[in-house]
Amino acid sequence: MTETIWQLSQNHLNVFSTCPRKFQYTYLEQFISPCLFQNSNLTLGNRFHHFMQQREMGLPTAEILATDQSVKKSFNALAEVAPNIVYPQPQTWRQAEHRRSFLKENFLLTGIYDLLILSTEEALIIDWKTYPQPPKSKQKQLENNWQTRLYLYLLAKTSSYSPEQIKFNYWFINVTHQPTSVTFPYNREKHEATEKELTELLKTLKHHYQQYLEQEMSFPQVEANKGYCQDCPFRIPCGRHLEKEEILFSDIEEVRI
Repeated sequence: MTETIWQLSQNHLNVFSTCPRKFQYTYLEQFISPCLFQNSNLTLGNRFHHFMQQREMGLPTAEILATDQSVKKSFNALAEVAPNIVYPQPQTWRQAEHRRSFLKENFLLTGIYDLLILSTEEALIIDWKTYPQPPKSKQKQLENNWQTRLYLYLLAKTSSYSPEQIKFNYWFINVTHQPTSVTFPYNREKHEATEKELTELLKTLKHHYQQYLEQEMSFPQVEANKGYCQDCPFRIPCGRHLEKEEILFSDIEEVRI
């Protein structure tokens, strides 16, 4: 692998750890799926994030609240249940869209926090999600998601806070539900586990990329039985749609016999 510095976000890590071939198509060959052509600027998530960023920067927001009732309703509900998050507290520092980066070998790991609140006692990472809170059975997946793990890891690596002083707080905001939150605390054991997994993941990425360059070998596919391929926009260039067709064809042949 060359000495080029790669910038990796939580999206890169999530895609690669799920399916290396999808990583190849998405980031190396930059395939564009028809599914990606969506006007996401109109979603509540984008509008709410923009509003909260404007507000934290001290820019005027009255016009947004006057013209966007969904954002207004969502913000008012959040302010009612979490005033300590919405309004600045004494002896704290806070910043929206806060960027943190850490160079690990020749990978620049980068995260952008929706809101970071720092005090002498703790560091709190805030992330806004504009959909209902997932059930408890799904929350382990959220904790293991690379957004959660990378953002906690980066702050521990780039600040004087110990892992035990850092927390990740997801807020689920939706116009049809009362805002709720899930908090994931951090500790030294989790930090070391993330360090180890990141090291192995980046080593594997280097290996596949070297084979891709020198031997024109494609990145490996995820196992079909894991169920990721059915909704993947790259199942046609990946050839996974043919496997489904072969199954259907064999079923038809069995019926004919």
